[in-house]
Amino acid sequence: MAFRTPILTSPVLDAATGGRILLKCENLQRTGSFKFRGAFNAVSAISAEKLANGVVACSSGNHAQGVAAAATLLGAPSTIVMPADAPQLKIEGTRRLGGRVVLYDRAREDRDAIAAEIVAETGGTFVHPFDDPRVIAGQGTVGLEIADHCDRVGLRPDAVLVPCSGGGFSSGVNLAVSTRLPGARVYVAEPEGFDDYARSLSAGSRQRNERLSGSLCDALQAPTPGAITFAINQRLDAGAVAASDAEALSAMAFAFIHLKLVVEPGGAVGLAALLSGRFDARGKCVVVVLSGGNVDPAVMTQALAFPAAAERV
Repeated sequence: MAFRTPILTSPVLDAATGGRILLKCENLQRTGSFKFRGAFNAVSAISAEKLANGVVACSSGNHAQGVAAAATLLGAPSTIVMPADAPQLKIEGTRRLGGRVVLYDRAREDRDAIAAEIVAETGGTFVHPFDDPRVIAGQGTVGLEIADHCDRVGLRPDAVLVPCSGGGFSSGVNLAVSTRLPGARVYVAEPEGFDDYARSLSAGSRQRNERLSGSLCDALQAPTPGAITFAINQRLDAGAVAASDAEALSAMAFAFIHLKLVVEPGGAVGLAALLSGRFDARGKCVVVVLSGGNVDPAVMTQALAFPAAAERV
C-alpha cells in the first residue's frame, strides 16, 4: 500500500514567497513518487486470472517503477516500455523492482505500438500512465490527504500546484480538492515548452506539444493531455503555470539546501513556478506538491551549481 506522505512547512520558504506554503512530499512516497498510488490501485483491480499474464506499461520512469513495484507485490510479472534516454536511475530502479524493461527511441518509435505488441504476445493487461479511472482515483488520494491535513490544522488553501504531464495526477487531486476544499483552485504545473495542458485549457480542446523530448523534466513530457483527465480538469476550472529547466534546477537546489529534500526536476516544477514568481503566492495559502525524487546524481550536481537557490533566504 501507499504511504501517507508528510506535509511540511518552512519559514524560509514563506519568507521567500510572501505566502503560507505547504509542501506535500510525494518525493518520499514508495518508489520515490506519487505514481505508486495509481499503479497499485489499477494493478490490484485486475482479476487474479488476468494478473497471472502480467501487466504492461509505458513510462519514462516513475510510472514504470510504480507498476513494477505494484506487480511484484501482487505476485505478477511486469514489462515496462521505457525511452532509452530516460534517467539511468529510473531504468535501474524499474529493473530492481522486478520489471522487465524494453527500451525504445522516443523520437523515432511508437511506445504505444510496442506496448500493444507485448500485450498481444503475453496476454498481459496494459496500465495507462494517466488516462485510466483507476489510476486517476489512486492519484487522487493525495488530494484527500491534503484536505485531511488542512482540516486538522485549520487552514483553507487558495491554490494547489500539481506537476502535470498527461493529467492523471492533477485531475485526481482536482476531484478530491474540489469536493473537500472548494475554495482552493488546482493549478497544473508544466515545463516551459511542454505546456500542452495550459494551451488545451485556454483553447478548450486538447492540444499537442511540438516536441516529444528536450526538457530536464523527463517525467512531464506527455505529447497531449489525456481525454479523461482533460475533461475533468476543464470541468473543474484548473489553472496552469509553467517553469523553465533553469528554474526547476534552482528549485531543486532550494529544496536540498533549505528544506533538506531531494526532488527531481519534474517533481520540483510547481515549487519552481512559486520561487520564480510565475505564480504569485503573496498573501495566499498555497499547497505545492513535490511529486517525485528520482533524480540522477549528475542532474542533482547540476542543480546545486545554481547559486541563486542558495542565496534565497
